Amino acid sequence: MFGKLTLDDIPYHEPIIMVTVAAIILGGIAVVAGLTFFRKWGVLWNDWITTVDHKRIGIMYIFVALIMLVRGFADAIMMRTQLAIAGGGNEGFLPPHHYDQIFTAHGVIMIFFVATPFITGLMNIIMPLQIGARDVSFPWLNALSFWLFVGGVILVNLSLGIGEFAQTGWVAYPPLSGIKYSPGVGVDYYIWSLQLSGLGTLLTGVNLFVTILKMRAPGMKLMMMPVFTWTTLVTCAIIIAAFPILTAALAMLTLDRYLDMHFFTNELGGNPMMYVNLIWAWGHPEVYILVLPAFGVFSEVTPTFARKKLFGYNSMIGATVAIGILSFIVWLHHFFTMGSGANVNAFFGIMTMIIAIPTGVKIFTWLFTMYRGNLVFSTPMLWVLGSLVTFTIGGMTGVLLAIPGADFLLHNSLFLVAHFHNVIIGGALFGYFAGFGFWFPKVFGIKLNEKLGRYSFWCWIVGFYLAFIPMYILGFMGMTRRLNHYTNPDWSPYLKISALGAVFILFGIIFFILQIIVSVRDHKKLPAVSGDPWDGRTLEWATASPPPFYNFAVVPHVDSLDYWHELKKKGLDKEAPKYEPIHMPRNAATPFVISMIGTVLGFALIWHIWWLAIVCFFGMVAGVFMRVYDENIDYVVSVEEIEKIEGNHLNKEFKKV
Repeated sequence: MFGKLTLDDIPYHEPIIMVTVAAIILGGIAVVAGLTFFRKWGVLWNDWITTVDHKRIGIMYIFVALIMLVRGFADAIMMRTQLAIAGGGNEGFLPPHHYDQIFTAHGVIMIFFVATPFITGLMNIIMPLQIGARDVSFPWLNALSFWLFVGGVILVNLSLGIGEFAQTGWVAYPPLSGIKYSPGVGVDYYIWSLQLSGLGTLLTGVNLFVTILKMRAPGMKLMMMPVFTWTTLVTCAIIIAAFPILTAALAMLTLDRYLDMHFFTNELGGNPMMYVNLIWAWGHPEVYILVLPAFGVFSEVTPTFARKKLFGYNSMIGATVAIGILSFIVWLHHFFTMGSGANVNAFFGIMTMIIAIPTGVKIFTWLFTMYRGNLVFSTPMLWVLGSLVTFTIGGMTGVLLAIPGADFLLHNSLFLVAHFHNVIIGGALFGYFAGFGFWFPKVFGIKLNEKLGRYSFWCWIVGFYLAFIPMYILGFMGMTRRLNHYTNPDWSPYLKISALGAVFILFGIIFFILQIIVSVRDHKKLPAVSGDPWDGRTLEWATASPPPFYNFAVVPHVDSLDYWHELKKKGLDKEAPKYEPIHMPRNAATPFVISMIGTVLGFALIWHIWWLAIVCFFGMVAGVFMRVYDENIDYVVSVEEIEKIEGNHLNKEFKKV
């Protein structure tokens, strides 16, 4: 009845796991008790779980991403601690099979469940506001995308206490990920968590892409869009082209494991290299899915705090599109060592170097924007400056790895690990933190505590360099990836410094969380935030802070790139608007229900509980049909209600003045 699932699949013998699971259960009980005591279940259901408001969905994306950041970093600090002490015959505190699960889970969580949802959340919140839209094109589908992603999160975390996670590395190369060498459920958890979250990401890409093309404010041409919206557009195009490749690769791996097919084995005509090509044909565009929106954030933050118009708007757009195209013809540099041949390696090496050119154009554009500007060193600007330096180092080491001969020596070393983190943390994550600090007052109407924000920034910067610069040195010294212990005493000092860097990053995360808590606690003591606190030029600053659920009471007619900035200079932003009724989508429970059924379906497939899988499949189909035949999908906001909401906002403005 329960397939392969037995009580023996709960890892009672692993004290670290059981303590963690106990802490998660106690935390869950505390949350449920708090919601019950304060009678917030209705608010949670009506305002959040069933919402189709793009802003609330974006907030939930970022909230889950931050939770998973803590989980993923816990894995990281365990790895750093293990390697700091596991030298000279000392085996450390993590047994090999547990260590392998940890470094696999760390990579999967940080890419799929931290970086991807964090930037998806920012795109969800800000992009519709920047183009003057009241919501995304498909609000119901947007909610479904989020809850499918949450289903993947649930499966990853379930693997902690029921069964195991994959021990394959985060890209799960066969034959190691095949049924012969990974007969447990770890790879199945990997497959179904990624399929659920990947489907959600693909649907989001389609949704936001259509939104930008079809729902821009009247008069807003493509070359009038803010740079963040442009990077969102190119990112969504990459998602639409790349994520089906991941879906197909995982589907074939599933058929290999479940039905004994041989797509990725050496028997019966299969080829493991086909999987490697497919996973990186998705995987390298994925890097730019993560980085391009962060570049868009830099292009919004830099001119705001430099008190200047962005230098080279057209060149910035051209570089963004060029990166989007080139991202699909560099994937083979991830396996130069696989024997593809000199000509193939040379082509992909050259393409990898060429993609550095539009990236360099962007960096110089931001530098020229800062040049002779009246720079304000607020926390978002500090994140931008820190990212530019850090990402540039990562880019230069990437060009070094683009040389096939150098890559032969460095590919399987910690040099590569340092490079990858240099790019993703320095280029992507720091950019997300800049965007978070920049738009937090816009989204919540609350100013963030600057002091704690600076503490977080400096801890992250110092911690990053302490953690990863020694890895470059260790790579040159010959230390390979995926080791859980070592015998070379010369490596030990660098690994201890790296562990110290992880501690600094831990404090950076703590200060980041404290910044949010203290800011929310003290927000009534601070001036109300409305309009654009930093003279933002783009259209999102034309709304209240936080924006009403309909975003714009009157959709503006945009006639230039700096429409809002020019309107303020003319003093026309205070003219009395003429309101009309607004059609808005209703909240819906079906996205949540369908996704939770899909999560149970994934769990059933992992454990071969076939009857439950069949029931869940038909349950999901029924949920979709309920949506198809639901005629009560929107409602009308009356002029009177709009006047009341806008009037309350104006009263707050009057009191503030």
